[in-house]
Amino acid sequence: MSAWRESLFRHALFPLYESVLRRRATLAHLAEAERNQWCSADELAALRWGKLERLLAHCWNEVPYYRRRWKELGLEPGDIRDASDYARLPVLGKDEIRANFDDLHARSWRGRLHYKTTGGSTGEPLKFGYTRESYERRIAAMWRGYAWAGARMGRRTLYLWGAPIVPSSRRQAWKDRAYHAAFNRRMLNAFLMSEANLPAYADALDRFRPEIIVGYIGPLVRLAEWLRARGRRPHRAQAVLGAAEALHAPQRALLEEVFGAPVYNTYGCREFMLIASECEQRDGLHTTADHLHVELADLRPSHGGGESGDVVVTDLYNPGMPLLRYANGDMATPSSRRCSCGRGLPLLERIDGRRLDTLRTPAGHLLPGEYIVYAFLNVLSVKRYQVVQRELDVLDVTLVPGDGFGEATLVQIRQQMANAIGDAMALRFHVVDAIPASASGKFRVAICELP
Repeated sequence: MSAWRESLFRHALFPLYESVLRRRATLAHLAEAERNQWCSADELAALRWGKLERLLAHCWNEVPYYRRRWKELGLEPGDIRDASDYARLPVLGKDEIRANFDDLHARSWRGRLHYKTTGGSTGEPLKFGYTRESYERRIAAMWRGYAWAGARMGRRTLYLWGAPIVPSSRRQAWKDRAYHAAFNRRMLNAFLMSEANLPAYADALDRFRPEIIVGYIGPLVRLAEWLRARGRRPHRAQAVLGAAEALHAPQRALLEEVFGAPVYNTYGCREFMLIASECEQRDGLHTTADHLHVELADLRPSHGGGESGDVVVTDLYNPGMPLLRYANGDMATPSSRRCSCGRGLPLLERIDGRRLDTLRTPAGHLLPGEYIVYAFLNVLSVKRYQVVQRELDVLDVTLVPGDGFGEATLVQIRQQMANAIGDAMALRFHVVDAIPASASGKFRVAICELP
């Protein structure tokens, strides 16, 4: 029955809705993306550079901000001859977008764009525009990446996702229910999750019996911790896809133990949707390199070895408000490996999380939030924790105590943290009743407030 419904949705209902009713080319873009993934790395690089060349010429002719900025630097599009030249262009940040919002619009696209707003971790709203084709290609890239984990369109899927807290009108609520029912999915609002209503979330999961679970990492981990603490075995899905936050190895292990299914890491942001995702091998994340140009800028040593850099993205299909070399505030570790799956899409070794979630040591090393997760892995008498760095040599550690919490717990935390940060940093403990999630529904275990 499930396979029949999936086939009906993919081959009849979705084409009717997307191609006939909405008159969008999403399915054609999906077919193209599915072909592109098997191109060689060299073929994809050539494809990407051709698109970048056309976009650069368009920005010179149509977008006032880039023409003015490049003239200040003494550059013309012809001076940018390859990807290495492109990597020397200035990075575009959120402050530049806010200050030059109108001048970032292409003249010929004014009045024809769609808009979204993202708050980000800093809570400062950022508005950005995109074209219809860009949106269609983003949806296609999402379906391709999710399918690698078995999350094909039409499969019975439960989303633990962000949703507006303000109730919709009755008409909109009915439309939302019908829309999600057609997609064979159930939406649970991650923003409303609390300790008191966790049983309701667990019951909803068991009632819906999904084949696929998709959710923010923080709420998924919170639900898994609650289920494990009570010895409760939830309905077993076939795959779990984590999104919106960095997925660390201990969290993946917990989710796989509790939900009894392989966990796949995905990575995206509101500005571009899916940027990278794991395939069947789950050994690095393939970037959507036929749709986005993804770079890692300003590589520097990461604590424990290797290098980490700022994620810098260019949408190759958004001529209306092009964001060239846009730094979204995330950090990732590069990979030079080729995946054994045979896809030519390049890999990221891992997503290290928000730049704001990367602490710094007095020795000058970066300390990704992953090390904080490891430090608390065996501290069972703490329900919840968060580490904030406001001074270079001090970490503020906020704790929600659990059963057995006491002075011995603090000694254990000091010992575990020393394995990650050494003895050069002091710890200040704060014991509280609760640690709230951010306004976006995500929970950050590490926050750096240094300049």
